[in-house]
Amino acid sequence: MLMSPRRVKHRKMHRGRMTGMAMRGNQVAFGEFGLKAMEPGTLNSRQMEAIRIAITRTVKKGGKIWFRIFPDFPYTKKPAETRMGKGKGEPEEWRARILPGRVIVELGGVDAELAKEALEKAAYKIGIKTKIVERLSF
Repeated sequence: MLMSPRRVKHRKMHRGRMTGMAMRGNQVAFGEFGLKAMEPGTLNSRQMEAIRIAITRTVKKGGKIWFRIFPDFPYTKKPAETRMGKGKGEPEEWRARILPGRVIVELGGVDAELAKEALEKAAYKIGIKTKIVERLSF
């Protein structure tokens, strides 16, 4: 199931720069374990689906997955062998922009060893450096 927003105010956006650290969404809030980004980058909806499949195949039955990101950024491309000018390209896919420190996905309801194995497999599916974090217990 590929994710995309139902409606948007503007079809196209400027790319901009991704600087700084994530100020929110940087701690495990729902599950017991999470996958945290260590560098900036983007994830498209296909990569998110690959993460979901990798985790569900590892934990089999039991456990719950929470995605803490959503692909709401339109990524545009111009056709191959097109001359310069003639405006911005058409939206190709939706991506989620990720700053360092952002928790991408959380996992709960499974033991620590299985959760770490599942999140390691999920980390292979994305093109940015990540680390596995645990929920802080007070």
